[in-house]
Amino acid sequence: MTMTPLRRRAAVLAAVLSTAALVLTACGNANNEPSATASNTASNPANATRSVKADNGTIEVPAAPQRVATIGNTTLPFIDLGGKPVAVTAESDSDVGLLPEDQQATYGSATILAASADEVDMEKLAALKPDLIMVQVPDAEFEGIAKQLETIAPTVFFGLDTEWKALADALAQAGNVTDALSKQKAEFEKQVAQIKETYGKIIAGTSFVDVIRWESSDPGTFAIADIGCSEIARDEVGLDLPEAAGGADPLAWTAMPFEQIGELKKYDVITYPVDVEGQPTKPFVPVVETNTWKALPAVNSGHALGVFCPGNNSYGSVIRYLDSLDSALATLSAKQ
Repeated sequence: MTMTPLRRRAAVLAAVLSTAALVLTACGNANNEPSATASNTASNPANATRSVKADNGTIEVPAAPQRVATIGNTTLPFIDLGGKPVAVTAESDSDVGLLPEDQQATYGSATILAASADEVDMEKLAALKPDLIMVQVPDAEFEGIAKQLETIAPTVFFGLDTEWKALADALAQAGNVTDALSKQKAEFEKQVAQIKETYGKIIAGTSFVDVIRWESSDPGTFAIADIGCSEIARDEVGLDLPEAAGGADPLAWTAMPFEQIGELKKYDVITYPVDVEGQPTKPFVPVVETNTWKALPAVNSGHALGVFCPGNNSYGSVIRYLDSLDSALATLSAKQ
């Protein structure tokens, strides 16, 4: 039988995957809790494993993985925890640009597998010999690549509905970076408590609205943000921010024409996105340049506050957001 180039490539890939394959054992313990495999630990610590619960089952992973590959939304949260993946799927330049310099260097040192999970070069991934693969992508996308990934290395998968704190917990367990996670959690909880204590009266008696304009927004439109960092401000800090009714699409997905900017006058305080230098983000600049924005009571009274949001899917990013929110709320406190 004559093999086509595509078939020969598949045969080569199968051989590579077979050679590189680790024996995977997807089995649960009694409590579905991460645990060491005692027999392996006793005979050879390098072969010690732990059971980690993920959306694709309870997966046996190395106790101390050394060559982690991250696919989809696991890359930046893992790097935020101090992880150093050997291979990643690509992140946008804008997201990478928001990272601290050391994290940008970590990302830059990893091999880029593809622009997205469904385009991952499996031969390249297998050649890198990862001992753990962590994935967060849509369920259907994972189903299309799961068998190939699981042949290469133990693979832990988390669906997009995994809340960011739960994802951080899971990645820290699987990637053996729980010490870093504990420190981040302590800092996060301390910072939230400090903001609530310092600005409690302001928070309780003030109506806020968070506004956004995406890079992809149509010209002449903006939106009220109720997802992302807005959720942190509302759900963790307690700011009175508008949000969509239960079951409805987020307000942030509804484009509002600039003619509706005037409706923001009913709120005491407006927060809007700024970059790390404190300047309105490039997509939001057209909003602040309108006469309607300039005429808003909150803007004229100094109650329009720029807040930097580098991300909301890891503790490190959220802590940086809280730093900015703290500084913004301090300006309100100074005016009272």
